[in-house]
Amino acid sequence: MSLSPDPTNLQLLFFDVDGVLTDGAITYHEDGSESKNFHTSDGLGLRAAMQAGLKVVIVTARQSKLVERRMTQLGVDRLVQGCKDKRSRVAELADEFGVPLTACGYLGDDLVDLGAMDAVGYPMAVADAAAELREMSAFVCTRPGGRGAAREAVEHVLKTQGKWAAVVEAYRG
Repeated sequence: MSLSPDPTNLQLLFFDVDGVLTDGAITYHEDGSESKNFHTSDGLGLRAAMQAGLKVVIVTARQSKLVERRMTQLGVDRLVQGCKDKRSRVAELADEFGVPLTACGYLGDDLVDLGAMDAVGYPMAVADAAAELREMSAFVCTRPGGRGAAREAVEHVLKTQGKWAAVVEAYRG
């Protein structure tokens, strides 16, 4: 959307789940349950974004009680599951939060994220994202999805905005 993507004005960050906040693996168990792995570093990154005043919204195509549990623990501003049209939903959510799409970032990993990434002002991709996403991104993480990429993206944004030092200082106590 933005001709010259700039993270300094970002107010709202969107994150996909599978392949971004997890490594993309879904383990199915005999009893019908499933499991996913979330990296604690990514959780700290999402909390840091919110601590610095950014809104954090999770948008995923799948439906999972595990995701609901983790995002409730983290206290994200909004969780949207079962989303089939991420582009439209991201636009609706930005409007709902009163944030222009040019002041939104989105971290994705695969083709289902293309529409949403096209819509925002600052598209970002995890290191192991599909080539199409990496090519269109204003920022590409060095870390893969589920292994600290979300934290890296948040740190990049907050450092650019001059807010990272305050986040670090808050942890000093």
